[in-house]
Amino acid sequence: MDKPPKSIFKQPELQAYIKDFGKADDWCLVVETKEKIVGAVWVRIMNDYGHIDDKTPSFSISLYEEYRNLGIGTALMGAMLQLLKVKGYKQTSLSVQKANYTVKMYRKAGFEVVDENKEEYIMICKL
Repeated sequence: MDKPPKSIFKQPELQAYIKDFGKADDWCLVVETKEKIVGAVWVRIMNDYGHIDDKTPSFSISLYEEYRNLGIGTALMGAMLQLLKVKGYKQTSLSVQKANYTVKMYRKAGFEVVDENKEEYIMICKL
């Protein structure tokens, strides 16, 4: 799967993931090294591609390419899943393209496919 251009973040439909972040059900964890944030995982309840219901936060994660395959993403995911559990959430959801290499990582973390279309899986992780 080709990496999307950085301009993708300017698309209006993707602004739901970051606009006005910091509300009651918004949570974010980051990894920092040498005073640089190299990865982040964040959740929020929103009506996005992976939306299940108004009590289930949607899960997102991103790492700079050079910090992938080092266990950082797995650690970030585990920390966020634990945080959500402590905060009383019952599950979290996400949408991921079937061709995305992270599908395997999500499954390993406990996410299961609950729906799909031609290009994407909708996955849930019970907490």
